[in-house]
Amino acid sequence: MSGLPIEAGPAVLREWRSTDLDALVSEANNRAVWRNLTDDFPHPYFRTDGEWWISACREQRPPRDLVISVGDDLAGVCGMTLGEGVTEHVGLVGYWIGERHWGRGVATAALNAFLDYAWDTFPVTRLEARVFAWNPASVRVLEKNGFSLEGVRRNAIRKDGETVDELVFGLLRSEASKP
Repeated sequence: MSGLPIEAGPAVLREWRSTDLDALVSEANNRAVWRNLTDDFPHPYFRTDGEWWISACREQRPPRDLVISVGDDLAGVCGMTLGEGVTEHVGLVGYWIGERHWGRGVATAALNAFLDYAWDTFPVTRLEARVFAWNPASVRVLEKNGFSLEGVRRNAIRKDGETVDELVFGLLRSEASKP
């Protein structure tokens, strides 16, 4: 469906399977992962959280939230929330990688493949991503994929007892390597 699975360098993007539950809970139940995500992402991450997430993702048509797998292992997630109303042409992109896969180029390759998928599958002309200022690795992933820093929302994030700037990145279809 929808051209999936997609080869992504060291990884593959694919749809969710019920058998992903144990790996999802294992990778997601990590404070270092949680710290860089919005509070919609729970911590601790329980089986019931994973069951709900997988069920919701399996109902998406076409799928918007994909598994990033390395070998047979779930390594993380890459997805998008579509805008509504006056922003219905905008997709808010998000991703996370399990800590044991950090520093291996998995996120960069997965996002690159996801961008092609998003442009081909959804009626978006703009993609956005938001990053906590304390996460330079995520900034590098976005920059390597053509996103530009468009703004800094000063002291916009309160997470884990700290207040930090939120960096807002954007990429237009006309700027993408695959328009």
